[in-house]
This record gives sequence, structure tokens and C-alpha cells, in this order.
Amino acid sequence: MLIVKVVKPLVSTNRIPDFEHKHLQVVLDGSTKKVAVDAVGAKPGDWVICVSSSAAREAAGSKSYPSDLTIVGIIDHWKPDPPKTSAPSPSPSSSKPAGGKAS
Repeated sequence: MLIVKVVKPLVSTNRIPDFEHKHLQVVLDGSTKKVAVDAVGAKPGDWVICVSSSAAREAAGSKSYPSDLTIVGIIDHWKPDPPKTSAPSPSPSSSKPAGGKAS
């Protein structure tokens, strides 16, 4: 399972009949955008739980359903970890020996 954020709906009017009337959402997995079948009615800004592979097809309604990623739950409370910042670089060391005088 993955935790991802819903970015926006994806509208695709020309699609195979097996997609029926399922809603699609663009989700953000880290810095990667993916498309997920929305089985629960998520909205942009929601943090959601997604399943992939055969679990995604079954969650979307059928094992023959063409889905690689399906939203199966909306998270009620979630605070993602803050972005990691790089540690400050050490200041350059002086070439003078201790005591302040060069020999």
C-alpha cells in the first residue's frame, strides 16, 4: 500500500469500455505523478491509501479491470514528514597552525 496525495481529477472521455464510469485522479507519490482509479470519491488535497498490482484491479471492481493503482481509502488525519534539508557545510579550516602564526 502507498500513501499519496490527490492532485487533481483526470478527465478522459475516450477510453476502453472496461473503464465504465470510474473516476481517475492524478496523485503525487513523492515527486512522481501517477494516475489512480478512485474507488472512494477522493478530492484534490486529500491524502489517500492506494493499492497496486492485482489488488488494484480487484479493488477497482474486477480482476480483469485494467488498473495498476487504485485509491481504497481517504486518510482522516495525516501530517507528512517535513522535507529533509541538507546539513550545513562545515566552514573551511584555516591553514594557520594553532597560535595564529604561520612558520
